[in-house]
Amino acid sequence: MTRPDIESFVDRLLGQAGPELGCDACFDELDRYVNLQLLGRNAGEVVPGMSAHLAGCPACREEYESLLTLAGASSALLNQY
Repeated sequence: MTRPDIESFVDRLLGQAGPELGCDACFDELDRYVNLQLLGRNAGEVVPGMSAHLAGCPACREEYESLLTLAGASSALLNQY
């Protein structure tokens, strides 16, 4: 493993510093978090702990990435009309 790989592994293992949401709270806030990002706002300030949770939870991160992709594609389609 290279040093960046080891550092990434340790971050995922220990979690990031600061507040972190649980999975239930993450799913409750995920739509708002993605919408804020698409609007160019600092979603991490509005929903503290979300980025730390997404960094450490593969299931929530997968849901986030899917929602972000879907919402981004939908937004792009709406902007065409």
